[in-house]
Amino acid sequence: MQKDELLLALREGGFVTGEELGRRFGVSRAAVSKAMAALKREGFPITSVPNRGYCLQGESEKLTDSAIRANLSGHPWRDNLHVFPVIDSTNNWLKNEAAAGAPHGTCAVADCQLAGRGRLGRRFDSAPGSGVYLSVLLRPACPASELMTLTAQAAVAVCSAIEKSCGVRPGVKWVNDLLLGGRKICGILTELSLEAESGLVSYAIIGAGVNCNRAAADFPPELREIAGSILSQTGTRVDRNRLAAQMIRELSALPKLDWREPYRAACVNLGRRVRLLSPGGPERDGVALDLGENAELIVRFDDGRVEAVNAGEISLREG
Repeated sequence: MQKDELLLALREGGFVTGEELGRRFGVSRAAVSKAMAALKREGFPITSVPNRGYCLQGESEKLTDSAIRANLSGHPWRDNLHVFPVIDSTNNWLKNEAAAGAPHGTCAVADCQLAGRGRLGRRFDSAPGSGVYLSVLLRPACPASELMTLTAQAAVAVCSAIEKSCGVRPGVKWVNDLLLGGRKICGILTELSLEAESGLVSYAIIGAGVNCNRAAADFPPELREIAGSILSQTGTRVDRNRLAAQMIRELSALPKLDWREPYRAACVNLGRRVRLLSPGGPERDGVALDLGENAELIVRFDDGRVEAVNAGEISLREG
């Protein structure tokens, strides 16, 4: 008997005795009592009444292995889940595991990151107790040219996970930021490793950090005008364990996810004025027109030229 199996039994509702649970899972009542105590330490409000047994009164607000596994019941990636209270970076941990032979579908989830990273080497603020910081390992065995849309696919997958678990669908700011109410609530970082001999992708790692239950005042002053959370933008608290499990379910469809129309529908850049900031190049203003076949942003710049942008940083402009 695992804790997540016991949790699923409690979620069926009502009181259930330790004797009944022991028969169901083929363990002693003492083993059931020990597992119940462990679930209580993980923050689950479990009531115990003599002669009636145990009853689950709600969900834990802690991000826990047993709760995520319970929400992943029946999913093939469930047994490759690793949950950490604190880690430097879920992407970094998975890269080390991938080099050591970790299988396709290995997942890392953290309550807090000490060295979370975003695009262009930027730090991703990963405060404890308020977000889901998650990375998954893919082994697609294909040329890198077939994964040009992987970040766009990941954005669609995480949007779907948030919608299914939280009831609200974010917009996407090209190429990897998710927005609610104009505030960034999620960043996505995709990293690849190639085999030198074959040129095929050895592995791909997709990392996504979602700000869930952080109040607006809890963000550092320099982030308060640009960052937000699902709570700060909707007023609704997030079941982080449910969200983490749904993110894994949605990301497991990659790299074959049908991304184009969902991404276009969510992309907040299209039809608006944008500014392109290229490394080492001048800033250029224009209007975002469409998406290319490989998720490039098609921009008509103010000098009249229309170009497919696949690198650099795009910011939204007024007007």
